[in-house]
Amino acid sequence: MSRVVHPIEAESYRILRERVDLSHLPPLSRAVTERVVHASADLAYVDELVCDEAALESGLAALRAGSPVVTDVAMVAAGITRAGLELVCPVAEPAAAALGRSAGITRSAAAVRIAVERVGTGAVWVVGCAPTALVELLTVDAAPALVVGLPVGFVGAAESKAALRASGLPAVSNVGEKGGSAVAAAALNALLYVEEKS
Repeated sequence: MSRVVHPIEAESYRILRERVDLSHLPPLSRAVTERVVHASADLAYVDELVCDEAALESGLAALRAGSPVVTDVAMVAAGITRAGLELVCPVAEPAAAALGRSAGITRSAAAVRIAVERVGTGAVWVVGCAPTALVELLTVDAAPALVVGLPVGFVGAAESKAALRASGLPAVSNVGEKGGSAVAAAALNALLYVEEKS
């Protein structure tokens, strides 16, 4: 079943495209950039997003193959608007709190350890809230198909995204402290909506 685009969304995209021309971007990078700008109403993302077309292709292929999607928080999972995905988000589980306390790490970092044990390699990871989750992801052997790394905050967000870009993992990120659950979910939704058209 194809997704029905509401007239308000269509008008929003018309305005966006009137304000900025993204036709020079490759298709998946353009789709992600437009969806993030649409979700945030922040045109600065046009210059701040760091997209890699090959990484996005890898993520799309993984989604088409049924790879699980791991999110750092429930708000990111709630923003992913495609039914039928295997969504994994253990941050609210008692085991994450217990592991965090015993290992001296944040619950978000502990949830990454739990999630990688569940899903193994090749998942799509979406981090929109916790920089510590993104940092932890870089230390485990997750071999992700794609990392949407858009955590927000004044402590560690910009640094965690810089570390992601330096890691060589297939990723989408942005430069700076901005980010958040809505934009992280929007970046993933862009790929899901492209999938629906194919």
